[in-house]
Amino acid sequence: METNTIPRPQFMNSEPPRMSTTEAFSDEEYRNSSAQSPMSPYFYDPTRMSSEGSPMMMSPWNQTTNSPFSKPQWSQNYDEAARQNALIGSLVREEGHIYSLAATGDLLYTGSDSKNIRVWKNLHEFCGFKANSGLVKAIIISGQKIFTGHQDGKIRVWKVSPKNPSVHKRAGTLPTLKDIFKSSIKPSNYVEVRKHRTALWIKHSDAVSCLSLSNDKTYLYSASWDRTIKVWRISDSKCLESIAAHNDAVNSVVCGIEGFVFSGSADGTVKVWKREQRGKGTKHEAVQTLLKQECAVTALAVNTPGSIVYCGSSDGLVNFWELEKQFAHGGVLKGHKLAVLCLAAAGTLVFSGSADKTICVWRRDGMIHTCMSVLTGHDGPVKCLAVEEDREAAARGDPRWVVYSGSLDKSVKVWSVSEANNQMPQHLMVSDGDSFPPSESDGSYSSSGRPNHDRKN
Repeated sequence: METNTIPRPQFMNSEPPRMSTTEAFSDEEYRNSSAQSPMSPYFYDPTRMSSEGSPMMMSPWNQTTNSPFSKPQWSQNYDEAARQNALIGSLVREEGHIYSLAATGDLLYTGSDSKNIRVWKNLHEFCGFKANSGLVKAIIISGQKIFTGHQDGKIRVWKVSPKNPSVHKRAGTLPTLKDIFKSSIKPSNYVEVRKHRTALWIKHSDAVSCLSLSNDKTYLYSASWDRTIKVWRISDSKCLESIAAHNDAVNSVVCGIEGFVFSGSADGTVKVWKREQRGKGTKHEAVQTLLKQECAVTALAVNTPGSIVYCGSSDGLVNFWELEKQFAHGGVLKGHKLAVLCLAAAGTLVFSGSADKTICVWRRDGMIHTCMSVLTGHDGPVKCLAVEEDREAAARGDPRWVVYSGSLDKSVKVWSVSEANNQMPQHLMVSDGDSFPPSESDGSYSSSGRPNHDRKN
């Protein structure tokens, strides 16, 4: 018998994963989302000031405002703070939805379903290169090497020409043809990937959803819809290990400090793995299952010091845990009414992009997170984020970040976001582990941020 009660997430120290019937939001679902009307708070008006996109005004729980474009009566000080976060420009090339971003210095790499990787510099197209097959779902940069993960399950390696930085040449594919040939000789190297179908364990049998580098740049991690995480040694492109990580598609993998690796899946779990050296290879042991819930885990991020891991889910929530407290649950950030599709952390700021077409900017003070502003302007779900330091602003003593957001509206938007601790209205300040837009507080969450399991929607 069906019930309207939604199962709440469970936070655990150590427990085996459970199967979930919840599927990750598909790209097709986001692609088919209808355009918002001008009366929607997510409709982009070029004449609209960024300060009018405050968390109070943009909150889906706010029922007190007649018009989404009217200014809140208490927002004079907040307007001054929000003006420090502004849209710099948009990058548009009508060739496909934007699925992946990577930034380094003044260069931005964008991947789309056109199979092209575009390189942008100072808001202008700098160069580009093309893969033979598979839309580009992930991009990561390591020195002069660029790794791209594709829908066809392949990881491609590109090198920047030392003579001409606008020239990118393909340096290979992971796994290499040599390793495929050597592995194919032994029957023991084949594993079952689907019913009545086997494949080499060193190859992904489904889309590569995410890539992450270890802190020392020695290892590359690839997450896939085939439910595995593979570990690659960058120096020789060798696959060292395949981790049977989850019971459903792995949507995100991110590396932390001290050899910790975090993975999130459509099975609703977030897991912690610890890397150990085993001879010339590696061995990853499951340490903890941080989260177990019905809805899919869609994004992960670790802050710069590596002390906090953030998790975004298809229910629009962002959970976080503290490394220094043995991964104790720190709280929940509530700023979106649809799925969180991407996360990024820089300095004291955390950015969450959503299928509701907005980006929430959160500022961390200890374990208290405050939503500083909501960036609006995209006409489709925000699929990916990348953040780089604004070095010119930093030289002037004004710490700022350049934030890139890629969307299924086929555009990339470039934002300037201040690191400064602007004075916020008390409506948005929280004193416990739970952070939310002002109308959401209903007393159903404890000071530790753990959910009240008796709560009903």
